[in-house]
Order: sequence, then C-alpha cells, then structure tokens
Amino acid sequence: MNDYRVDERGYYGAFGGAYVPEILRGAVEELQRRYVSILESAEFRREFDRLLRDYVGRPSPLYPAERLSEKYGCRIYLKREDLNHTGAHKINNTVGQILVARQLGKRRIVAETGAGQHGVAAATVCALMGMPCVVYMGKTDVERQRMNVERMRMLGAEVRPVVSGNMTLKDATNEAIRDWCAHPDDTYYIIGSTVGPHPYPDMVARLQSVISEEIRRQLLECEGRPNPDYLIACVGGGSNAAGTVYHFLDDPTVKILLAEAGGLGIDTPMSAATIHLGCKGILHGAHTLLMQDEDGQILEPYSISAGLDYPGIGPLHAHLFTERRAEVFAVNDDEALRAAYELTRLEGIIPALESAHALGVLPRVKFSLQDVVVLTVSGRGDKDLETYLKYMER
Repeated sequence: MNDYRVDERGYYGAFGGAYVPEILRGAVEELQRRYVSILESAEFRREFDRLLRDYVGRPSPLYPAERLSEKYGCRIYLKREDLNHTGAHKINNTVGQILVARQLGKRRIVAETGAGQHGVAAATVCALMGMPCVVYMGKTDVERQRMNVERMRMLGAEVRPVVSGNMTLKDATNEAIRDWCAHPDDTYYIIGSTVGPHPYPDMVARLQSVISEEIRRQLLECEGRPNPDYLIACVGGGSNAAGTVYHFLDDPTVKILLAEAGGLGIDTPMSAATIHLGCKGILHGAHTLLMQDEDGQILEPYSISAGLDYPGIGPLHAHLFTERRAEVFAVNDDEALRAAYELTRLEGIIPALESAHALGVLPRVKFSLQDVVVLTVSGRGDKDLETYLKYMER
C-alpha cells in the first residue's frame, strides 16, 4: 500500500523538505522537533476541540444538495466550511497554529494572505489571544478584496500591501518570510496552506483534517457508511483539499477529484494550473511542482480567484497527482463563475470563487445515481460579490 503521508524527513515521495535560510534554521528545527508532541498532547487537544466547538462553530454541516444532485444524477453532499466563524475553513488552521505558537513562547504573529480569508482568520485568533499580528497581502489582492482588508484592520491586525512582482499571494508570502527572517526569535509565521518548509504542510493538513473526520461521522449517519464514492475540493496551496481527503487517503475506493485554477485556459499565459503546467522546483521552502520558465524563474500565475493564483502546489497534492491518487481538473474562470451562479440559484448558497472551481468539476464527471459525492464549499462568497456582479453585467 502507498503511504501518502509525510515521512520522517518531511517528504511526500519526491516532494517536500525544508529549504530555509540559515537564520530560520533554528526556528524551523524547533518546530519540527516539537509540533507532533504539541498536537498530540492532551492539553492541546482539549483547548483545540473546545475552540473548534464553541468559537468556530463546528461541526460544520454536511448538507444534502437535492436540486444539485438531481441535475448531476448522483447524491451530492456539501461540506459547509463557509458556515464557520470568519466564513471559511482557514479558521481551523489558525486556531491550531496560534496554540502552537503560544506553546513555543512566541509573542508576535506574521501571516500571508491572498483572498484575505487566511488573513482574517489569523487576525481573528490574534485578537482572541491578545497577540500582535502583521498580515502581508499583495496590492492587487488588497484592491480586489477590500472588505477582508477592513475586517483585518478592525480586528487589530496591521495589513502591509506588497508591491513587488505580480502583487499577489506569491509576493505576499515572500514578504512574510522576509519578516520572519528579521525576527526569528519572537515571531511565529502562521502559514495559511499546505505549503512551505516541513513541518508546515503536515501540520496544516493535520489541523484541517477535522473536515474529513467529520465527513466520516456525518456520512455514517446520513448514508449508513463512512466513505463517499467521490471527494471534490479546490486546490491552490491545498489546505481545504488536504483536510477533505486526509482520512480517506488510504482507501482506494474513494476517488479524489481536485480543481485548480485554469484562468483563461491552460493553453494561454493566463493560468494558475500548477499541476497541469508545472515542473519540479523549490519555492517558499519546499520542493514541489511550480510554474516556471526554462531558466527556473517563477512565472506569474493568473486566476479570477485571489485564493488560487499561486504558482506552486502543496507537496502532498503534488505527490497525490504523480501517484495517480488524485485526478486534477483545470477549471477556467468562466466555468467557475457559471458553477457559482448555478449553486446560488439551485441551493441558495453563494460560494467563494475558490469553492466555485470545485463546483466546476461536476459537469466534467459522469456519475451514477448511487454515487455519493462530497464537495467541500471552502468559503462563502461575500468577499467576491463585486466580481460576481461584473460577470452578471457582461
């Protein structure tokens, strides 16, 4: 049987590792030594479970989408991460990581954000714990996600717009790492996805695995069995996807379908479909699949979704793809927009643009009437209303 989880060196097959500057070596190695014991301690589990229940509002519902199911000829359940406090799955991870930071004695938090949901979640837990927070966000994303910027500021975080590169998620991550390098002793970097140096991809996946843990329990109640036939999730860096599939990785009867951002098409220069277009390289501390030119220079990604325009992919998902454990679809902007409006009109749920890419997989697959399909709605669409309205006016 294949092992799809991280090994003792921090690798998923050929992908992963910890490629960090010398100044961060001590901080990263301390985290590597201590994260498993912290996450598995009775004290952490007690506090984490309490906050997920009483603060985040878990478990999130597993909603049977009857009209959507009728259209696609199967039994579709929506895992409603959009109903969490702050409106997305990101809060699961930040609640866990702020507890880790506290255990490590850190006094200051930095984070990166694209669509702003991770930034809001980081600012939220920093407000809860009384810790200062600096969030780096590309200027392009600051302009298209204004509401989330104001939410972060209201929560007390300092939002620093990044004007280098494409002024999006990659560039925000660069600046957050630079800040961490300048303050390695007192600062903890809350990474928002299953990217970065080991142990971040594994730690984030473990914290998000509450999603698949609940899916198993909820499906048993709804369907009399814990495992679906299909799991569908969007993937940028990959945290909601990792959480969705975590407890099903070793069950080959569960098919994993992932949706990355096709942008204007993988045959154009305007795409963020890393798995389709990328090749092996190192970015932000990990060896993974990257969008890069023949000289190894990172290509600027494009997506209508601020949360999916990242030129890399988490090492777990790169491994799942190369091992053919997951099938990956490049869902273009127009397909995602149509899928978002379809869910809104059929079920009365406005999804985030990221989640809309997962919904865009449904027309691509031939399901049977007996198939049980679980699709994770990773966030709510309030933040994307301006984009949706522009589309409707076309």
